[in-house]
Amino acid sequence: MGLLDSLLGSMSGSLPSNQQPTLFNMVFSLIQSHPGGLQGLIDQFMQSGLGQHAQSWVGTGQNMPISAEQLIQTLGSGRLQELAQQFGIPANTAAGGLAAILPQIIDHLTPNGQVPSPTQVNQRLDALKSGV
Repeated sequence: MGLLDSLLGSMSGSLPSNQQPTLFNMVFSLIQSHPGGLQGLIDQFMQSGLGQHAQSWVGTGQNMPISAEQLIQTLGSGRLQELAQQFGIPANTAAGGLAAILPQIIDHLTPNGQVPSPTQVNQRLDALKSGV
């Protein structure tokens, strides 16, 4: 079982199966296009008052969940609308889906409790993408 299968299995029931690949691709795009990459995205969550959450995703313990509203507050509704439009799904679906899978993907990108280099992040994202 690959990493993507593991992620999908852990989220069964939380996302409609026909939207999972779109949402995964949306997360990949969000991370790769974010200023500062993965570290920049994590920093944005920390600056928006969700530092404990972001640290839990990077750390080796349980991942703290976030809500769609918290995600919108952190990323901004404009950025979320842009992503939703780019991937052809409603903004509320994008927000809920990203909130459900972003913590788990960040967790998988940081298996040793540290944010890897941008090159390593891209390699790990490419490995995940090959399973979508």
